[in-house]
Amino acid sequence: MTITAVPDAGGTVAHMVATYTDLSEQKRAQREIQRLAFHDVLTGLANRALLHERLCEAGREVAKSGEYGALLLLDWDNFRSLNDAMGHPQGDALLRLVGERISACAGKGATVARPGGDEFAIVLHGICKSREHAAAQAESVGTRILQTLAAPCRIAGTDYQGSASMGVVLFADQTLDADALLKQAELAMYQAKRTSHGSLHFFDTQLEQAVSERMRVERELRAGIAAGELRLHYQPQVALREGRLAVVGAEALVRWQHPGRGLLAPGLFITLAEETGLIAPLGRWVLRAACEQLAAWQNQPRFAALVLAVNVSAVQFLDPGFTQDVLDLLEATGASPAHLKLELTESLLVRDADAVIATMAALQARGIHFSLDDFGTGYSSLAYLKRLPLQQLKIDQGFVRDLETDANDAAIARSVAALAHGLGLAVIAEGVETAAQRDLLVAMGCTTFQGYYYSRPLALADFEAWCRQALSA
Repeated sequence: MTITAVPDAGGTVAHMVATYTDLSEQKRAQREIQRLAFHDVLTGLANRALLHERLCEAGREVAKSGEYGALLLLDWDNFRSLNDAMGHPQGDALLRLVGERISACAGKGATVARPGGDEFAIVLHGICKSREHAAAQAESVGTRILQTLAAPCRIAGTDYQGSASMGVVLFADQTLDADALLKQAELAMYQAKRTSHGSLHFFDTQLEQAVSERMRVERELRAGIAAGELRLHYQPQVALREGRLAVVGAEALVRWQHPGRGLLAPGLFITLAEETGLIAPLGRWVLRAACEQLAAWQNQPRFAALVLAVNVSAVQFLDPGFTQDVLDLLEATGASPAHLKLELTESLLVRDADAVIATMAALQARGIHFSLDDFGTGYSSLAYLKRLPLQQLKIDQGFVRDLETDANDAAIARSVAALAHGLGLAVIAEGVETAAQRDLLVAMGCTTFQGYYYSRPLALADFEAWCRQALSA
């Protein structure tokens, strides 16, 4: 309301005029601008901007009170798969429902936010002054939220059951800003995902250091593959034939010639390569190097008959272009397919047995051989085993190691050998380190071996020298 005085001719106020203006629409617009600026459109929860503000506010509060606060960050597991399978409207419906469930569990004093995507954050203000009790209460809230989210969600008339993974970080002052706290919570959340979907993990400095180291190694490995720092070593595979030892082939094992750390064994980088997707280019390099070496040996009578075994990862083998890649490599290098043996693990069958069998059959038709590595350690069905176009089973070193002292390991090794013979397959034992182990395996019907009793993996020149000595013995 605006009031204006209206004077008469003599300058005396004769009357007042009041003007009313309806500000409802303006105020509504201001409130809407405020809401859009600080709240998520889909769920109505605080957005990233408001989350930052509340984290700063919580930091000031705990700094004064001496209490601990907590930031909980969760991410829905495999949300992309849901979106792809059911569509984005159903994905949005799930996010709204997740937001409602979190808000109901978090309590009135907490800030619940959706920073973006399928991530949700919960800020617990001033829990208590004891770090241990604060951690226990934060874990209690987090566990309650995860359990609630694990219950089936009704979406578009269908019950959908999923899970979320959560990272938790405690704070007691303003040493770290909002971005740093979110980064720590995110690191803890991804650790929870790696441990087990649907779990909760606390952040600590050791975790941050481990992640930084992991990122550094990943960068170096990526650069090392491009720079040609990978090397092949060869572990001999030998067989007893009429009482004499014969070299029948070798397993090609990758090493990384790190410019600063020297020659690194695969245990230091293969798992990282699998988790980061670098296993595909690494595997292609190994396969190419093996084919090139086979082609080189074809012109050397001492080595022309050797069969070279190459481990193939699940990611590499299930690539739709893998069959053609192998055939192209054989043609480009001139290697004989009959001397190439691809070693697969039982875990491949869990992924897509039919696709694995089809790929194996296509490659076997071109003369390539297959060995099932680490047999007995996985969960493959014997029904699948009889369908696989295999030539060999490999007894895992875990059963060979305690062959002399563990009756169970001996029984398993004996069963694998008998199964191989029953299916018309060859059998080889890896990890043979003593003459006693070899003799027990021979008694079980396994006469082909690989292990330190004969030789450790060797660089090419050393391997060829070892073969010459073995062949001349």
